[in-house]
Amino acid sequence: MKIAVIGASGMMGSKIARILERDGFDITRASTSTGVNAYTGEGVERALSGADVVIDVTNTGSFGETDTLDFFRKTSGNLLSAAKASGVTHYLALSVVAVDRLVENDYFRAKLVQENLIRASGLPFTIARSTQMFEFFNGIVDASAVDETLRVPSVRVQPIAADEAAGAITNLATAKPSNSIVEIGGPEAFELVEIAQELLTAAEDPRPVVLDPTARYFGVALSKDGLLPSCIIATGTLSFHEWLFTSMSVQDVA
Repeated sequence: MKIAVIGASGMMGSKIARILERDGFDITRASTSTGVNAYTGEGVERALSGADVVIDVTNTGSFGETDTLDFFRKTSGNLLSAAKASGVTHYLALSVVAVDRLVENDYFRAKLVQENLIRASGLPFTIARSTQMFEFFNGIVDASAVDETLRVPSVRVQPIAADEAAGAITNLATAKPSNSIVEIGGPEAFELVEIAQELLTAAEDPRPVVLDPTARYFGVALSKDGLLPSCIIATGTLSFHEWLFTSMSVQDVA
């Protein structure tokens, strides 16, 4: 089985590529650093040539509506076209749990467009929606800052370690395509405010944390359970507390 990992230089792409290489798969690491630009199409046909499976973990840091929609439309169009031409038999893309409830936000709406393009492509596919990853919570928490106070919305999350999410994705990619959306999540659900308090305590960050029922999650009004998965098929085992303790211990040693 030959597998092309698109976006292989990013955090998730590099983790996925390492797992696949460790397990003996023939992989192509595709990213701008290897001369592959999914947005312009440069090098895409070469990267997908002979591939049986494509793992699409492309992403953009832009949250502007036009840029983000344009990014996912063009990258998906280029990748799906090359995948068809190469005879790919399984196209797996990483998405976000509850993305269909987050359409008020430009980025998540663009991710939903990406999902729709994949479903309409005619290729055998799996869309793997993951809950938030532990490694991203500093940014998620900081997004709620207002005048040096963290005003955190009243929502629950069920996060997962990036390593465990990467392992689940490789398992899904090397199995038969589900031709559906599947969900990946962590072992426990928490109030977002609990995670914010724990992160700030660990970092000795003095900013106060306030639970604000009127606060929004990246501009989106959600019910309390609006970010939780509905039907997880792959669950991580590492708790947020264990991950935070380990990561802080590593930083202390460094």
